[in-house]
Amino acid sequence: MSAAVRAFYETFWADAPADPEPWAWQRRRALLLGEAQPGERVLDLGSGGGIDVLLSARRVGPSGFVHGLDMTDEMLDLARSNAAEAGATNVEFRKGVIEDVPLPDASVDVVISNCVVNLSTDKPAVLAEMFRVLVPGGRIGISDVVAEDQLAPADRAERGSFVGCIAGALSRSEYLDGLAGAGFVDAEVTFTHEAAPGMHGAIIRATRPAD
Repeated sequence: MSAAVRAFYETFWADAPADPEPWAWQRRRALLLGEAQPGERVLDLGSGGGIDVLLSARRVGPSGFVHGLDMTDEMLDLARSNAAEAGATNVEFRKGVIEDVPLPDASVDVVISNCVVNLSTDKPAVLAEMFRVLVPGGRIGISDVVAEDQLAPADRAERGSFVGCIAGALSRSEYLDGLAGAGFVDAEVTFTHEAAPGMHGAIIRATRPAD
């Protein structure tokens, strides 16, 4: 394992994170809120270089498994390299899009994601895919950018012109309605910090009902 990967492993779960950068803390919060337990199966949507997958793999242990999904060959190559350096054997990285997840129905216990859902042009499909791949009683714990309800789509697009990653954000009500429409229950959207006027980093949690 490289020194950089090892250092990230050792500091990420610290009780008092040393890195004040808000998106790092956002990711940390989302992983913790996913509450993956030993033996569980996790899916990371938009897994990038695989760090969140490796951290989740550590949490679920050798009896669990973590899937990373990304659409770019470059990120998949990097993630697989990082997994090899870390010696992680309970992970895999698949190529695909978050609107059409290449996993069977009811195949994971937890879905995590870091600021990816807002980038999709078909968010109902993303939410439906999360619901589909979760087992009954499964849950999501993701971070995303979310708008205050009073902001119209044009307002969000204008803010996105000078702050990346937010132009396509849903409002809080739109997010909650979308989760309910997909079948989720106990949904909540918690703002954590302001990314632009009226736009917030947020933690989104919801559960697929148990049968």
